[in-house]
Amino acid sequence: MSVVIRFIFYFLGRLPLPLLNRLGFILGSIAYIFAPKLRQRIATHLKLANLPHDNKTVRKVASEAFCSGLELAIAWTRSPEYIVSLFRSVSGWEYIEDAIQRNQGLLLITPHLGSYDLAGRMISENLPFDLTAMYRPPKKKYLEPIMIAGRERGRGHAAPANASGVRQVVRALKKQEAVIILPDQVPQAGEGVWATFFDKKAYTMTLAARLSVMDNVVPLLFCGERLPRGQGFNLHIVPFSGRLNNDKEYNAQLINHNVEELIRRFPTQYLFSYNRYKIPAGVNPPQ
Repeated sequence: MSVVIRFIFYFLGRLPLPLLNRLGFILGSIAYIFAPKLRQRIATHLKLANLPHDNKTVRKVASEAFCSGLELAIAWTRSPEYIVSLFRSVSGWEYIEDAIQRNQGLLLITPHLGSYDLAGRMISENLPFDLTAMYRPPKKKYLEPIMIAGRERGRGHAAPANASGVRQVVRALKKQEAVIILPDQVPQAGEGVWATFFDKKAYTMTLAARLSVMDNVVPLLFCGERLPRGQGFNLHIVPFSGRLNNDKEYNAQLINHNVEELIRRFPTQYLFSYNRYKIPAGVNPPQ
């Protein structure tokens, strides 16, 4: 199975980006038609976010999600040089430069928005030090070796979302290196708090805030905007808005707010198909 999957990823990664994106839009349209539960979930989440949730928008969100999934083949199998060549512009790099000059660790926060894996590789290739990306092991175990091999290249490293991985990223930040974390995944019981995400309570990880308030660490947000018709990507880096403190609930809410603001810039490229509001086993529902 793993050999077949590797071949599929290698094949998809060699397709021209316009063709790969076109395939993503075709698959997304098929899913929109034949997966009513997916269609309804996207529409519901868009409505919660006070965003357009008409059929055309829902279909585009589904298609962008498939594009993002297919682009993992590029992120995990193509050379870093090729990935860098896909980016047409970079905005906000001065915030990273400022942190480097101040000898600060970089906590780079990105939701499941646009092409986050490609954007992370783009950042990694332009840093003078190592970058460690936290990840949740995929449900299909045969994907994990492919993912790790794709991410652990050059100055890139991967850290699993467990106690060992947390220690790994803490060490990286203490060495004034960079860490990527996705704060919009539903954590396990005991690893989150209830905070509002687009007008509804969502069980939200506390790890991103705990890392953000470490001494000499600066949090920044980023995303890789997908350009139309396979033209490439734009990398956007934005400063964190607001001041974190020692209150877990407040910090989780503030991070959610920052994530919401970034998503609103490119709403159809967010993974609104993800069940962000599920209640993990062992967690009491919000009051």
